[in-house]
Amino acid sequence: MTFEEQFIDIYKNNITRPGADKLLNYLLSDSCDFFTAPCSTRFHGSYEGGLVEHSVNVYHCLKAYLERTRVTEEYGLQCNDETIAITSLLHDLCKINFYTVDYRNAKNSRGEWEKVPYYTINDTLPYGHGEKSVYIISGFMRLSREEAFAIRYHMGFSGTEEKNTVSKAFEMFPLSLALSIADMEATFFIEGSDNR
Repeated sequence: MTFEEQFIDIYKNNITRPGADKLLNYLLSDSCDFFTAPCSTRFHGSYEGGLVEHSVNVYHCLKAYLERTRVTEEYGLQCNDETIAITSLLHDLCKINFYTVDYRNAKNSRGEWEKVPYYTINDTLPYGHGEKSVYIISGFMRLSREEAFAIRYHMGFSGTEEKNTVSKAFEMFPLSLALSIADMEATFFIEGSDNR
């Protein structure tokens, strides 16, 4: 099963709130590049389809994290399947229609110069990272406060946010920390440059 097929299957089987069908239709539309977009310009998922692959990876990482006995019994963190799917699959919607292909000169294996494609950023909606994802999702369906904070702060301490704000969000909404951990696990352990 491709990552696109996995995404659609997980989405349809778990996300059923009003507006979910309209959001999925948008993701599948010609005006959206979600299923073909890279996840970054040169780091994890910097290839066609990297964004959907990353989203599915984060889903599996978050689900596994939330199933840990320590998380459920000692921390008391429990989320329903819809919340897990929404936060993990949709946390990076901010990267929709965000990257474009450009060309630069590079030497090939014979030492000759040639034009090679690479991804560059073309941010037509400069609304931040996590907050932009929340904004896009909210145009289609309502998020709970916990879901919105988890998506907003999924970058954790690696983002540009004020560190005290991140700490407070993690303290108030533990799913924020869980999603951040899942995002980092997918980024560095599953999708790291040596793992493709």
